[in-house]
Amino acid sequence: MVNTGRFVILVLAYRFLSYVVYMGSPSGGGGDLEAVQADHLQMLSSVVPSGEQGRAALTQSYHHAFQGFAAVLTDKEAAALSGHERVVSVFKDRALQLHTTRSWGFLEAQSGLQSGRLVRRASGDVIIGVIDTGVWPESPSFDDAGMREVPARWRGVCMEGPDFNKTSCNKKLIGARYYGVQPEASTAASHAAAAAGSPRDTVGHGTHTASTAAGAVVAGAGYYGLARGAARGGAPASRVAVYRACSLGGCTSSAVLKAIDDAVADGVDVVSVSIGMTSAFQSDFLADPIALGAFHAHQRGVLVVCSGGNDGPNPYTVVNSAPWILTVAASSIDRSFQSRIVLGNGAVVKGVAINFSNHSLGGGQYPLVFGAQAAARYAPLSEASNCYPGSLDAQKVAGKIVVCVSTDPMVSRRVKKLVAEGSGARGLVLVGDAERDVPFVAGGFALSQVGTDAGAQILEYINSTKNPTAVILPTEDDEDFKPAPVVASFSARGPGMTESILKPDLMAPGVSILAATIPSAERDDVPPGKKPSAYAIKSGTSMACPHVAGAAAFVKSAHPGWTPSMIRSALMTTATTTNNLGKPVASSTGAAATGHDMGAGEMNPLRALSPGLVFDTGARDYLNFLCYYGYKEQQVRRVSGDARFSCPAGAPSPDLIAAGVNYPSISVPRLRRGAPATVARTAINVGPSNATSAAAVEAPPGVAVRVSPDRLMFSGRWTAARYEVTFRVAAGAGVGKGYAHGAVTWSDGAHSVRTPFAVSVL
Repeated sequence: MVNTGRFVILVLAYRFLSYVVYMGSPSGGGGDLEAVQADHLQMLSSVVPSGEQGRAALTQSYHHAFQGFAAVLTDKEAAALSGHERVVSVFKDRALQLHTTRSWGFLEAQSGLQSGRLVRRASGDVIIGVIDTGVWPESPSFDDAGMREVPARWRGVCMEGPDFNKTSCNKKLIGARYYGVQPEASTAASHAAAAAGSPRDTVGHGTHTASTAAGAVVAGAGYYGLARGAARGGAPASRVAVYRACSLGGCTSSAVLKAIDDAVADGVDVVSVSIGMTSAFQSDFLADPIALGAFHAHQRGVLVVCSGGNDGPNPYTVVNSAPWILTVAASSIDRSFQSRIVLGNGAVVKGVAINFSNHSLGGGQYPLVFGAQAAARYAPLSEASNCYPGSLDAQKVAGKIVVCVSTDPMVSRRVKKLVAEGSGARGLVLVGDAERDVPFVAGGFALSQVGTDAGAQILEYINSTKNPTAVILPTEDDEDFKPAPVVASFSARGPGMTESILKPDLMAPGVSILAATIPSAERDDVPPGKKPSAYAIKSGTSMACPHVAGAAAFVKSAHPGWTPSMIRSALMTTATTTNNLGKPVASSTGAAATGHDMGAGEMNPLRALSPGLVFDTGARDYLNFLCYYGYKEQQVRRVSGDARFSCPAGAPSPDLIAAGVNYPSISVPRLRRGAPATVARTAINVGPSNATSAAAVEAPPGVAVRVSPDRLMFSGRWTAARYEVTFRVAAGAGVGKGYAHGAVTWSDGAHSVRTPFAVSVL
């Protein structure tokens, strides 16, 4: 209530937010767009007060793979729609996050097979849809030289904008759409205003992921002299269609859902989504836009590959963990970027970073100071030692190399760099093991990160002399680095939202990946006197995701009749669990990686071409999963689009949801002493006829594992065989609580089909 003196004005405040109204599979083929939109608008108008009908407007309408719409509503209107008989779920249009050369050669080298087969074996009839921040079409990674005509089945478009023409598309970049809704938009007017734009990438993230998945071969690519070589995507002969649903601020649920709907209707074969919620705000499957879109894509034969998130290394952080999504973790490759620190006493300390500084051995040394020794007046020493903003005395730092530790996780490496630069420092040495596996890109500023042991050596030197000095040398490539792969520290870990499905599924390169970018991206990182690079080095599960999407397209090109789950199975069961030293793949902590770190292991696209056996997980498996998970039969029926669907009678206990889903891995979240758990799987022979496979078990200590039968005989190709795996706590075993990991591997002498498992002993 506002008192103006003469009048009293009553102000009614409505809380308007964007919501997504999900209505399940379309009935009768979905109908034409105008009729569907009219139906959606009528439903929307039914909950908007008669005096406010002018604001009843759809911001998105879904009608291809599934039905629904997005609109700006009050909480009360959203609640009213959620009770509508045709509505499955209503959820807020939340902001989703972007999960942001040598990698493909490294994968080939790990396979032990002849180099170049990824390029030679792929056909150009597979289409990868990339939902991200758009594309920079002028990049040589999207050159279509030598490509055949676009497949006749393609139904997509090349949307125009002020800076994007139809001629921006070609035989490689065959389609481009954009969705202008921004995460911060919260009214119909702001949604409409944001819609003006184009598919052009203004961030660099989408161009990077699209070129990683299917970029053309570009000789002599690099990043200011680093990582030089031939850049290419995993399926360089495949086509790319981009869907710009994201901006620098992130993506809206409604736009991502619309992009998946359009991609399926356009005719893509694989969708790459390097986007997701943070692990702290995961919602249920029927309120997760990526999970919903991916389910309906799978129904129509389209594989959706998603990044698992960057909230690692803590457990229970993996996102995009619905069983019909191929969820990807990130790993390192055999290349490191070393920036050496030469101390005044002649000692050389190895550090990691990407910098193009003008320091050199012949250019003299710079004074070296620890942050705590250069603290500003009244600044706590702990803040100064961490290069906290405002904590350094510029007079004590100017012209020197400052050493800062990383004991405060609230101060990022970029902030520390800005603080040092702003104080006039000539360089920065970061001391800390966190994120050291991911080299920081410092541009022309001299920066290097060292571990705690090396940091102690530097601090000891500072304290040992009156005038400590040092120089930070520019970065050099260190190729054939060992060990590799290693699970990236940032890569999100399982278990996922449901512990009955082992997540993540697979691991792929996601650290220091060179791929195309936009020329104007990240100008702060451009070395003095240099033009912006056409290629960038980025890290994240965002970078791992398109590696798997490209590999999936590669397998699809060889096996066009395979279902999405068969392709996923082939990639998972042929994955590698050893590094380039021949030892088990390690986590960033140094411990052996488990299924919750890397899924089935590092993908091996060449071996996935001939997996021997595959596990086909059908839509019925996933619908049964929703029943087991606790959704009502009426909800699942609307999701399926089948009015006759019924949930299975006698559903398994929550401990054994995995028993009802024919998945290429196994997770038993609760194994009780004296109560064995049995999980069934059905394998399909895609190898030679008259094949016999024998089972070998990697059983963790304290858990007895029995496979029955332990030999599978296949009379012909495409024949199936069922088996059961029984887990029990071994008699007299003193096994501790928590997850134990192992695998069942089927072998016919020519193929090894490995299915990992995770068992939590109570």
